[in-house]
Amino acid sequence: MNKKPNIVYILADDMGYGDLSCLNPDSKIHTVHLDRLASEGMAFTDAHASSAVCTPSRYSILTGRYNWRSRLKQSVLFGYDPHLIEPGRMTVASYLKEHGYHTAMIGKWHLGWDWATTDGQPVRQDGTNVDFADPVTGGPDDCGFDYYYGHCGSLDMPPYVYVENGRVTGQPNRITGQKEKFSWWRKGPTGVDFEHADVLPNFTRRGVKYIEERAATGDPFFLYFPMPAPHTPILPTPEFQGKSRTNLYGDFCLMVDDVVGQIRNALERCGVADNTILIFTTDNGCSPQADFQELATYGHNPSHIFRGHKADIYEGGHRIPLLIEWPEGIKAGSVSHETVCLVDLLATCADLMGAELPDNAGEDSVSNLPVWRGKALDRSLREATVHHSIDGSFSIRKDNWKLEMCPGSGGWSEPRPGPACEGLPPIQLYNLDNDIGERINVYEQCPDIVEELKTLLTHYVENGRSIPGAPQENTGGPGWEQLWWMNT
Repeated sequence: MNKKPNIVYILADDMGYGDLSCLNPDSKIHTVHLDRLASEGMAFTDAHASSAVCTPSRYSILTGRYNWRSRLKQSVLFGYDPHLIEPGRMTVASYLKEHGYHTAMIGKWHLGWDWATTDGQPVRQDGTNVDFADPVTGGPDDCGFDYYYGHCGSLDMPPYVYVENGRVTGQPNRITGQKEKFSWWRKGPTGVDFEHADVLPNFTRRGVKYIEERAATGDPFFLYFPMPAPHTPILPTPEFQGKSRTNLYGDFCLMVDDVVGQIRNALERCGVADNTILIFTTDNGCSPQADFQELATYGHNPSHIFRGHKADIYEGGHRIPLLIEWPEGIKAGSVSHETVCLVDLLATCADLMGAELPDNAGEDSVSNLPVWRGKALDRSLREATVHHSIDGSFSIRKDNWKLEMCPGSGGWSEPRPGPACEGLPPIQLYNLDNDIGERINVYEQCPDIVEELKTLLTHYVENGRSIPGAPQENTGGPGWEQLWWMNT
């Protein structure tokens, strides 16, 4: 194959591993388009986001660098926060652009950008000094994207305006907000052309149009398509309401599934499907906003057999669906049990281009191309994988062992950080081969494993990288590496 493959990367927002019927035989949400993607491509059973929440995961996807190496050590960004990706840092988009790709981002950015202000002062968190008429800087166009159209954060975070190539497309003309269960969003200025219920359909129309336009040129393209769904506000359009026979969250998942079908159909209709790498994944586990208790009455669990959910250090926080179709490079119906991480995209793209990354890029990224091509491996692709929760807690996974440097979930499930963790062991060690539900903490019985994994994690942090290469600096100021967990 001589022609470079197109790459379409679809990122769902807060959709759980157990929501896909191709991964969870007990799923009550029948994701027919995603099931087809799996049957005609490769499904991964042990894929992970770098974080259990969205901003950090997106940072790692695009930079090939663990999120906690950035200035953001916990939590997420909000709609008025400045850019997170460091100026000059290589991204998947900038790398592919250097190799002849047209690059586009259509959807939810949630990596910060820099709003202009009316008084020249930093943006206030209520947005009252934002100048929506002036250009937005520090966005996708400064991270290697030739074109972008999207909104700043989650769809429940103001301001609610579209930005296209650095310009707000419709000035705010009202304040909107909603408090209903499932479909809530925070109050904030809303653009004249912005309707919450039409955001996902709007992005889909534009994503399809982009594929049609770029396919006609015959040149390779990279479309990064981060959806705002099924994150709150949960807003399935009328044709999907009630379709899942679960709750509104299940209906929205079916709408996400349909969007994947529309993107896939566009690739086929334009005659570029065979030479396109189509990736579907999610940024973290399912959010409690889906109402786990209500879904359980229908026999559905978005976290499948895994403990926890979005925000947690447990598997339910960061083990995510990953499906990849590439007719010219991946055998249909393949299943991989290899441990992979979404941080691996940059190194995989470099492998596709037949080039190596410089030492100051993709410091934690490992090429997954051998697995895609079905090559037999004599060892795991990744020496180990680091996970991160919303409160900044770490864990490290090597083979079947997972060490968690906190006494509880590090997130939103019980035991939550704080009083609920009083009296618990300070760290947790699980053997995932025989305890995938992370219920039997064996840290006291396996001190050698604990010490080995703590030492490896410490090395990864202090070295500024987890793959071979020259040591690099973490972002965050002197002494950041001397965190409490190192002395646990």
